[in-house]
Order: sequence, then structure tokens, then C-alpha cells
Amino acid sequence: MKRALVVALLALVLPASVSGGTPITVLAAASLTDVFPRIAPGPRYSFAGSDQLALQIRQGAPADVYAAASPRYTQLLYRDGFVQKPVVFATNKLIVLVPRSNPAHITTVYDLRREGIKLVIGDRTVPIGSYTRQILDALGITTDVTKNVVSQETDVKGIVTKVALGEVDAGFVYLTDAKPVASRTRSIALPAWAQPPIRYELAVVKASANVAAAKAFLKKVTSKHGRQLLSKAGFGLPKKP
Repeated sequence: MKRALVVALLALVLPASVSGGTPITVLAAASLTDVFPRIAPGPRYSFAGSDQLALQIRQGAPADVYAAASPRYTQLLYRDGFVQKPVVFATNKLIVLVPRSNPAHITTVYDLRREGIKLVIGDRTVPIGSYTRQILDALGITTDVTKNVVSQETDVKGIVTKVALGEVDAGFVYLTDAKPVASRTRSIALPAWAQPPIRYELAVVKASANVAAAKAFLKKVTSKHGRQLLSKAGFGLPKKP
């Protein structure tokens, strides 16, 4: 009798927590690590470089939503039939991040040309690395600055970590990456005229087993509340789609 009662109780509990609530999988750019779980705590997240995640989708990794720090990856996946039409949901800017103690006494981006500076940037295959090279080209200091690169990371969080730990003198990151490590770092603004356009795009993966829930996630990110949290985290907001 007691066993039958326990089974009955489990039957009431399990559907709500397991069978009816399987979380969707969201593959998202590393720079969204802090904000996405605040907007929607329910999904199963995997944060990494946008290029790595795009490759995973092409190789058939289970995923419901893809969010990239550059339209390049979402648009290519859309062209090749892997995702539904992408939506721009946020923008960003580049800054130079230095340790709080700033031992190299860096005050402007042009100081990164000095001999002996230890600089970390993103690999050229990831958005942060591509954007960094664009702004250096625009400023006309690519050769002088890249000679000081001691490490190229596969996502922006790797850059932030090295700077926050004082392992390097500076790194190029997104404006939004500075907030979580503000107590251990300083931010140096870059000229507005040289900033490349940084747009984040979101798309439902066509092979998703739960398209309705994936679309609901997109709506949550682009909702008024989602946009407020993105803005609070330092992201720019495009016109609402």
C-alpha cells in the first residue's frame, strides 16, 4: 500500500520536472556567459567561441538555439540550411583591458606599440580576434601592436582571465566583459571612429527537437525584459525586430 502511494506521488512529480520540462540546448558566444542565464535560467548552455559552436552545429551536435558574436557565422549557417533566419539582438564595442595595477602604465591603445608589452588577443578565427584586427587596421598600428602578442585565445573569456590574473599587460575584449572583473582590471576606451560594427545574432537550429521552446527563448531574449538585462550588462540594443 505504501509502495503504491509512493509510485502515485512520483507519477505526479516526475512529468513536471523531467518529461515535460526537458531544457533546450543553447550554444552561445562566450561573451554572453553572464547575461543569458539571467534572461533565461532554464536552458542548458554551452558557451565558447562562435566559430567552434558553428562547427559543432554543422557536425550535427544536438542544439536548439545558436547565438553568435558576429553575423558571419549565423548567416553562413542560414545560407547552408542549418538554422532558421537569424535575428540581430545586441551590439557591443571593443576596449583594451589592463590589470588593475597596470604595471605597463598603458593609458591609450597607442601605448601597446611599446617594446616589451605583453598583449593577448583573440585568434583570427573567432569574432573578438577578427574585430581586434579590424580596429588595429583602422588605427594603422597593426604591425607595431601585433609584434607584442604573446597569446591568441579561442574565446574572449580566455583573454579576460589572463588580464585579470595579471599574466599579461593588456588584452582586447568587449566592453561587456569588463564589468564582471571590474575590481581586478581597468578599461581603456578605443576611438569611436575606428570601432568595427559588432552585431550579435540569434537563430533557431533547424534540427532542433523542440522548435517551439527554441522560438520562445528567442522571444524572451528580444522581449522588453531581455533587452533591459542586455542593456544593464553593457550591450547595445538594435531596433526591436
